[in-house]
Amino acid sequence: MKSSYNGKAVPSDGQPIGYRSGELQVPDAPVIPFIEGDGTGRDIWKASRRVFDAAVEHAYGGKRRVAWFEVFAGEKAFKAFHEWLPGDTVDAIRDFRVAIKGPLTTPVGGGIRSLNVALRQILDLYSCERPVRYFTGVPSPVREPEKMNVFIFRENTEDVYIGIEWKSGSPEVKKLLEFLNNEMLKDGKKQIRWDSGVGIKPISPTGTKRLVRRAIKYALANKRKSVTLVHKGNIQKFTEGAFRDWGYELAREEFRAQTITERESWVVDNLDKNSALSVEQNAAMIEPGLEQATDAFQKTVYAEVQETLDSIYATHGKGQWKQKLMINDRIADSVFQQVLMRADEYSVLATSNLNGDYLSDACAAQVGGLGMAPGSNIGDGFGVFEATHGTAPKYADKDVINPSSVMLSGAMMFEFLGWKEVATLIEDGIARTIQQKRVTYDLERLMPGATKVGTSAFASSIIENMKRAGVPRQLEKIS
Repeated sequence: MKSSYNGKAVPSDGQPIGYRSGELQVPDAPVIPFIEGDGTGRDIWKASRRVFDAAVEHAYGGKRRVAWFEVFAGEKAFKAFHEWLPGDTVDAIRDFRVAIKGPLTTPVGGGIRSLNVALRQILDLYSCERPVRYFTGVPSPVREPEKMNVFIFRENTEDVYIGIEWKSGSPEVKKLLEFLNNEMLKDGKKQIRWDSGVGIKPISPTGTKRLVRRAIKYALANKRKSVTLVHKGNIQKFTEGAFRDWGYELAREEFRAQTITERESWVVDNLDKNSALSVEQNAAMIEPGLEQATDAFQKTVYAEVQETLDSIYATHGKGQWKQKLMINDRIADSVFQQVLMRADEYSVLATSNLNGDYLSDACAAQVGGLGMAPGSNIGDGFGVFEATHGTAPKYADKDVINPSSVMLSGAMMFEFLGWKEVATLIEDGIARTIQQKRVTYDLERLMPGATKVGTSAFASSIIENMKRAGVPRQLEKIS
């Protein structure tokens, strides 16, 4: 632990967050690094910090506080240190474990391809976590936005985002294509066009299982009804399909007593409804057309049914399975349709990196867009919380932008710290302010009868609403 980072002294009135036995050790005045952000980040951060400090004060009456510590990335860092992401910034986030950041510019013409991706990879922040819920009154393009309430766990360190690719026409891609076409695909029907650019898409059991583990733990702790593994395994069997298979494997290995897969539920429910059902009859009910399948495939399904009944019927049968966490899977393109038409059927989504990127934005669009969408990047003992939108430089320093994404990311951060009362105050304060139709221009132009306010005035309204709210009873126990 250093006494200063980027030439700035660590706040003397704060203490670092510790980590022991898989749990954060949070002092009453934790040092939390923040990155202001580029463009509109300046206005957003000023407003958000006021809300955060007011919520902590209201919740704990001065017994807890945050010792904010500015660190640098993006344009502000480049101007001061000629680096987009100084080493001291990464060190500070690593040393203090929890940080929050506004939107950052992606450098053009070299350097770090994406500051966000760089932070995730350097600190191994393997789980991108995005709750998507509707706040009453927010304009939405769908008829029933209140049905959307999902928590998306997106794997953050693998897939195409790892950045292994070769440019079309380069000597490197020529060498790779010669190996692929002439060796790996020799005598096969597939060949890659010689003028192709080529990228590699790695997905591992290590990356998949730790992501799915977090998703299942969250679902169990928050009494969510299901975890859906989202993949494109019908096309990419050994990456996307493996993501699905490893997710199911993890659920069986570590959460057998608390979970049931969708297919297992069919087997168990069939026997619940007819105790005289044979294994063969049960198999035919879960696998349409089984009677036309080969003997080998039939035997595989019979064995699957028998193994399911032998392993879990005593603990999951006779209706007990209905109280378990459902683990299922869906093809990625199907999920895009279903989150529009049947959003309330989904609760927790666990996805590979690229699918999660698309899906989280598509879900956010239904509840007010990225301005209302919080996000976090989590590793073992680390958390970086961030705005999910861009920098919108043409609106910078005009006090007009919606700060809700960073504010709600802050609520996630306080939840991560175990300061749940603060998170609730922030979320409820935002909800009340929106219901009062005191909103920034992006919402006001779509809300009949709304009053347009600036970024700072929106924050003031949230603080007023928090002050009017009663402090939850459990806060009285804080000493």
